[in-house]
Amino acid sequence: MKKILLVPVTTMLLASPAFAQSPADFYKGKSLDMVIGFSVGGGYDIYARTVARFMGEHIPGKPRIVPKNMTGAGSRVAANYVYNVAPKDGTVLATVDQSMPLEQAVGDAGITIDTRKFTWIGNPIVDNNTLVTWHTSPVKTVADAQKMEIAIGATGFNTSAQYPQVMNSLLGTKFKIIMGYPGGNEVNLAMENGEVAGRGSNSWASWKASKPDWVRDKKMHIIVQIGLTKTADLPDVPLLVDLARNEDDRLALRLVSAPPSVGRPIFSTPNVPEDRTKALRDAFDATMKDAAFLDEAKKTGLDINPISGAELQKVVADIIDTPKPVRDRLAAILSLIDRDKK
Repeated sequence: MKKILLVPVTTMLLASPAFAQSPADFYKGKSLDMVIGFSVGGGYDIYARTVARFMGEHIPGKPRIVPKNMTGAGSRVAANYVYNVAPKDGTVLATVDQSMPLEQAVGDAGITIDTRKFTWIGNPIVDNNTLVTWHTSPVKTVADAQKMEIAIGATGFNTSAQYPQVMNSLLGTKFKIIMGYPGGNEVNLAMENGEVAGRGSNSWASWKASKPDWVRDKKMHIIVQIGLTKTADLPDVPLLVDLARNEDDRLALRLVSAPPSVGRPIFSTPNVPEDRTKALRDAFDATMKDAAFLDEAKKTGLDINPISGAELQKVVADIIDTPKPVRDRLAAILSLIDRDKK
């Protein structure tokens, strides 16, 4: 006679998807990490901390979000941690350099992760990047940079090194790229101290937020802006893609100009459960409309021009899926960067 295995009804109900733990139940009483791939006080740090301060209120269960700086290798240390080590349950958020999808697209050997697999939550600011020189530098324009060599500070193999190298290769500038600064603040200090004459990349919005006195007092020469269209309050600063000498150059410059759409991204690990992904993305979108958040951003000098997590996920995929000949040409140019130059 066969034995009949009786499973308690309550056990079956609890195992059913209909009775799975809701995002509100999961997040209640928890603290989420916001991993920031750069040092304190720079543009990525300021945006991430401001979002973290308000976003928890919009996540079901209202968890606390705790910023944690994890510097190294132009934010690759943070990216690798989030991809490979952090729990894949939606309890870790992060921000890293916007150029990481581009670095993957051009086959950078240092990128061992697939950025398409991150769970992209949103970007609070689509804004052009800038390459600047200090006000005492004799290089004030692209034409000046084609005539004399100056040192440009970079935080790693990211936009801060990529822009000056692309300009060297395609426009004939003579930037000497100095690598290894842990964050933008350290590059700014190096400019003030005369250690370098310029900074390879920072968004215009971040300059206005972190160094409003520099903007007001014209402490910088803005050599070029990088994006797909000019920003409204920099009408006289040339757009990098517009400086192309031929169509092949234009395609390469357009690809290197795509990361500003990634902006100051907020994302989570791969494989976050779908309901928590939706909860985090909805919370980000709600934060971008939160009157208290917008008021704080205004007080801090942060421009807010967001795109959603779904849009950001597509931007990342589009960069990586750029036609191979364009990616290969840009890869050859970026391979010329001396990563040991410090």
